Amino acid sequence: MDRPALGSTSAKQEIIDLSRQKWQWMAEKNVDALENLFHENAEFVHMGGSWGKERELKVIESGGIWYKNAEIHDTSVNIMGETAILLNRITLLAEVGGNEVTNPFEVTEVYVRQNEDWKLASLSFTRLQTSEED
Repeated sequence: MDRPALGSTSAKQEIIDLSRQKWQWMAEKNVDALENLFHENAEFVHMGGSWGKERELKVIESGGIWYKNAEIHDTSVNIMGETAILLNRITLLAEVGGNEVTNPFEVTEVYVRQNEDWKLASLSFTRLQTSEED
């Protein structure tokens, strides 16, 4: 098989690259690409609540939350079997309900290997108390 060994540096880089691509797709409101990336049973946790895949796609498509830019400061990946946990410390520029906001977050992304593809199973935002000075 051509896929990187789970837990290897190249598998971790694959997850990092996929996460960065996800932020781009979210900024572009590319729900077709995100539909394919998000696991059918994915869960999304935001400051204002939590919901599943279909609602997240609708929120992105409608611009209810427009993820304009995620400035990534730190990233780590831990792979356990067919599951990868990625942590990003970011400053997120978003438009929420028509208002532009910037918040520092620790974002937890959980990916699961499904057949040959990684699927995003969970995306959770934890707002940090201090602003980023990077």
